[in-house]
Amino acid sequence: MKNNVRKFRAAMNWTQAELAGALDVSRQTVNAIERERYDPSLPLAFRIAALFDKRAEDVFIVD
Repeated sequence: MKNNVRKFRAAMNWTQAELAGALDVSRQTVNAIERERYDPSLPLAFRIAALFDKRAEDVFIVD
């Protein structure tokens, strides 16, 4: 699944570690999501979107 996590994280001037801390996941998880090697669970996807004050559909693009 394609996503805009890296773009939104960069816009907030957050490191992967800072985003991971806010989401209570590892930095490696954030890295895997950004590199589109891991699709987050629905609850995590909604938490990510809420953190960026976006809709899940704006963050994650289903092909």
